[in-house]
Amino acid sequence: MSSNRRSELRGIFVASAFSFLLALGLLPSLEGAEENRVLAVVQKMESAFKALEDYSCEVKQTFYKDGEKSEDYEFKFYFKKKKKIRVDFVNPHSSLTIFYTEGDGEATVLPLRFLPAIKFRLSTDNPIIHTPAGQWINQTDMGYFINFLFKNLEQVKQKDDEFYEDKDEIRFWLWAMDYIQGKNLEKYHIFVSKQYLLPTRIERYDLGGKPLEVSIIQDYTINAHLSDKLFAP
Repeated sequence: MSSNRRSELRGIFVASAFSFLLALGLLPSLEGAEENRVLAVVQKMESAFKALEDYSCEVKQTFYKDGEKSEDYEFKFYFKKKKKIRVDFVNPHSSLTIFYTEGDGEATVLPLRFLPAIKFRLSTDNPIIHTPAGQWINQTDMGYFINFLFKNLEQVKQKDDEFYEDKDEIRFWLWAMDYIQGKNLEKYHIFVSKQYLLPTRIERYDLGGKPLEVSIIQDYTINAHLSDKLFAP
């Protein structure tokens, strides 16, 4: 028998043996292995988030309607434990700031940052201060997002999709119930910085593949000892 024929038969045997062991459950499925890699990343993200005391970043969001771009937002986001949030809008509403503290049923809105005496208190369920997708102010920090990842890895069957890693970034897909009300199954493409173990880009799609929302998060500053005064309207 020629060496080429022996190599061909050996390859067929190895492939058949692998398939047999996979069917018996003696080897992890590729889908399960993919999910475990994503879970390992999310666990690292959780550890990194637990270790930080505060962070700030710049965010650009694009919202889509029927697959077409409809609205763009830009803002500076500040967070301090225990869940103090400040959002300074850049575009639109360039002078608008929103403040929120965990446990408070209301947020404070400054329509004009340079006139702090003019402010309003609005319930967190008031659609005036929701994003175009319906996101509440208390759903905007990375702690909420990481909990969202864990919840859906546990409750939603994941499919075999792309997982990519290089020296700077990790990218993966997540099948999840929507992060706002948890009612609709959607697909998320998540980009994670290996430096900060925080997301730098989140793409959200419906089941038909139409874009719903894209968030680009950049210029992170971690543990800058943000003053409590920064979160006091």
